[in-house]
This record gives sequence, structure tokens and C-alpha cells, in this order.
Amino acid sequence: MKKHGLLKKAKRHPNGITREDIAAQKSENLIQRDFKSSAPNQKWLSDITEVPCSDGKLYLSAVLDCFNGEVVGLAMDDNMRKELCIQAFENACKARNAHGMIYHSDRGSQFTSHDFRESLAKRGAIQSMSGTGRCYDNARMESFFATLKKEKLYKINTERYPMAYMKSIIFRYIMVYYNRRRIYTSNPGGWPPAVYRERMLSQAA
Repeated sequence: MKKHGLLKKAKRHPNGITREDIAAQKSENLIQRDFKSSAPNQKWLSDITEVPCSDGKLYLSAVLDCFNGEVVGLAMDDNMRKELCIQAFENACKARNAHGMIYHSDRGSQFTSHDFRESLAKRGAIQSMSGTGRCYDNARMESFFATLKKEKLYKINTERYPMAYMKSIIFRYIMVYYNRRRIYTSNPGGWPPAVYRERMLSQAA
């Protein structure tokens, strides 16, 4: 088989923890690295990262709104199965009463699964996916995870603490500090994501 070119060397995945589902139907890259949005709930980005804890690995799936950089939904568990991503998406939709957005992710099997796509369809979401092995196609989401780790997780040696404790730390950092207190230079005036959204909505009312 090797002699006749019938064997193909498997691709390595140096970046990210999700694995591409070769057999699953793929969606187009609708974002095309344009991470700007003129209004809330038009473009959402999502991905998964892992956090080593004293009792195993904790997996975090987060959903970020391109409009203001706000993390609008998240889910955490001791595994990275499709249900984790579905829960993060559903939490975001319920929190923002949103539907019909473009939802961008990598091509991991969680995001190409039938159940995940069914969840998107129920909310009228349009799926968008990065190119294979192209981490920059979801660079803004990757940047958020890098900020979370640099500003918080790398400073506290997460392997010393159990998952339950780290869930609380991560939730408070994202939903309280990152969304509502941290200066966000991409927003006019450097307003924190949630504060900027609230100001814009009050001005439009």
C-alpha cells in the first residue's frame, strides 16, 4: 500500500485539544477572520480549553460575542464530549435571549456532531468553521483563553486545587471581572464588555 501511495500520513495537531471528525459534514468558514460585529448576538465564537486540577482535567467551553468581546455563555466539566459544547451554547442563548447568529468554531467532533448541529438549528444559528489546522481562523477566541490563563490560571498553580474550586475561580474571573470590570481596549473608551453592551443598548432605547 505504501509503495502505491495508498497510505497517508496522519496530520499532527500541535495546537488545540479538539480532534477533527473526518467523516462529518463540514460547514464553510463564514467569519473569514473578520471578528468585528456591529451589534450584539450576530457573530459568536467558541472553543474548548483544559485546566489541570488535583483530581483530573477540567474542560471549559466558552462562547464569545464579537460585538464587545463578552463571554456570553460557558460550561465546565471533567470531559470534553459534545454535551459540554451544547451546554455552553444553550447557556449563552438563554442568557442573551438570542437566536439566528453565526456560530464559529474549529472542526472538532463535538461541533460537527448531529446533536450539536441540531441544537444550533433549534436556535436558527448558522454554523461556521475554521479551516483544518488553521488556529488563526478563530484567533479572537484563542486570545481570550490566553488572557484567562496568563492573568489568572498560570498564577495560582491549578494542579494544587480540585475541579470544584477551579470552577468557582474561573466563573468569577470571567463573569465578574472579565465581563464587567476589566478594561477592554477594543471597545470604545475601553469599557468592559458587559458595560459597553449595556451602554449601547440604553442609548438605542
